[in-house]
Amino acid sequence: MGLRWTDVHDIAMDLEDAHPDADVVNIRFTDLWKWVQELPDFDDDPQKSSEKILEAIQMAWIEERS
Repeated sequence: MGLRWTDVHDIAMDLEDAHPDADVVNIRFTDLWKWVQELPDFDDDPQKSSEKILEAIQMAWIEERS
């Protein structure tokens, strides 16, 4: 089974690999939403995302960088 919106830490690790130069602190949620869906292992309904989930992914990605 692929990644789901709730797999925030795994998504963050994959995003770091895919976009190592991204400005994670100032990323637009529209870009983040699109990038998550472009991950090869992502397999969830795009409509199941929310601002809260995107914030959690962003925070996990920031932690991944530190």
